[in-house]
Amino acid sequence: MNKQDLIVAYKQAKETSNKRNFKQTVDLIITLKDLDLKKPDHQVDLFIQLHHSIGRKTKICGLVGPEMIDNAKKELDHVIDVDSFADFAKDKKNVKKLAAEYDFFVAQANLMAKVAQSFGRVLGPRNKMPNPKSGCVVPPNANLTVLKTRLDKTIRILVKTNPQFQASVGREDMADEHIIDNMMTIYDQLIHHLPSEEHNIKSVYVKLTMGPSIKVGAQEKKDKK
Repeated sequence: MNKQDLIVAYKQAKETSNKRNFKQTVDLIITLKDLDLKKPDHQVDLFIQLHHSIGRKTKICGLVGPEMIDNAKKELDHVIDVDSFADFAKDKKNVKKLAAEYDFFVAQANLMAKVAQSFGRVLGPRNKMPNPKSGCVVPPNANLTVLKTRLDKTIRILVKTNPQFQASVGREDMADEHIIDNMMTIYDQLIHHLPSEEHNIKSVYVKLTMGPSIKVGAQEKKDKK
């Protein structure tokens, strides 16, 4: 994907989206091709740290023991101590509410068995279980300030059954260069995790929440005709 093509597509996406009384989200949509998603090595499960914010606050819930509960309460949006795990195991509705409200779950490493037992049946299918790949399984002395800063700019790309994903990369009131940089970062990291790299990319689109999807590179092809 050419960066200039992306800039043109994003400009068109903004111009063709009617003004709303809220700040619209900017989404990047990528469709893949020539992959057999039944093969694990063709699937994508990737945490990408962006250089810029995605325009909204990332909400983090901690699942911790007494060793780090005070630190977690200072840094994270919500904290559940190990003594309360059993209550959630009995009430899936509360776990579903947590899964809907929080973007990431951080767990104390030595409690992962209890976390899986109490929260796994709900968080697992929703891809919200604390994941070592994102740095969300931590030792009791973890620096949660650093982790929180990193997670604020982290997104997950998951392609396991449908060869397409859509990711929010910012809001329309952000600087254009930050939006473009976030999209290029996602694209560049994604292709390095695909078996045939760019040859596995079928199409790339950019859109605002209420606007049409604009294909990246379509203007270039139009000009060549």
